[in-house]
Amino acid sequence: MMHTILRYLGTVAAVVLTVNIVPGITVAGGWETILLVALVWSVITMVVKPVLTILTLPITILTFGVFSLILNALLFWLIAIIVPGFVVSGFLAALLGALVLSVLSWLIHQIL
Repeated sequence: MMHTILRYLGTVAAVVLTVNIVPGITVAGGWETILLVALVWSVITMVVKPVLTILTLPITILTFGVFSLILNALLFWLIAIIVPGFVVSGFLAALLGALVLSVLSWLIHQIL
């Protein structure tokens, strides 16, 4: 239980850093929005992403893995649709945001 809470807080920290690093990503609702973004990102990466990864495996193989970056960007952009107050201004911001959030989440979770 404590490990799950620590991982979630690590994801919250990664979201905060991502919003501050990547231009084109803004949060209008304060901490509530950031907490919700971290929760939605966690659910998407645990539930939706594995299914979509399997379904898009042929195109990912044909593009030598590049499509997985596009899939991550689209899922990150989906968060902006789901969470009010979280704004991603375009596909490039979604792509950079997904990359930065993934790397930061991985680094923070390695430390925890």
